[in-house]
Amino acid sequence: MPSPTPTRRAALLGLALATLSGMSAAAPPVAVEAAWARATVPGQPAGGAFLRLRNRGGADRLMAASSPAAAEVELHEMAMDGDVMRMRQVEGIALPAGGTVELQPGGLHLMLTGLKAPLKAGSRVPLTLRFEKAGELAVQVEVKAATAVPKAHEHSGHQR
Repeated sequence: MPSPTPTRRAALLGLALATLSGMSAAAPPVAVEAAWARATVPGQPAGGAFLRLRNRGGADRLMAASSPAAAEVELHEMAMDGDVMRMRQVEGIALPAGGTVELQPGGLHLMLTGLKAPLKAGSRVPLTLRFEKAGELAVQVEVKAATAVPKAHEHSGHQR
């Protein structure tokens, strides 16, 4: 087989580079929407963060989270046990293939413990989510007044 001409080589190289750059520009399999946290008061050791996870890929699992604003970020679940509201740490949060999971007050959420400073309304808090398959995803969480309850379908557009 004859060797390709310089023009043909340049075209093949361009096609290969375009393919590789298209692969790196692909949207991550998990999108984070409507990420917010409740403002806290001075001395309050913990705060909650809430968000929507939209999985555009195969089944995955949120395994952990971290933030420079807190000593630790735990995955939590709040549930009613008769008349008593109970909160407990969970090992992970399943994300079904093509599904959406809401982390919201009164249910699954992220608990930021050992806050290094109060979460102030109007500020943003960096948060890194670690998924079993999708890897790490960095987001900015908007801090809202403690009494605020964002609209259910609000989109923040924060993603990797």
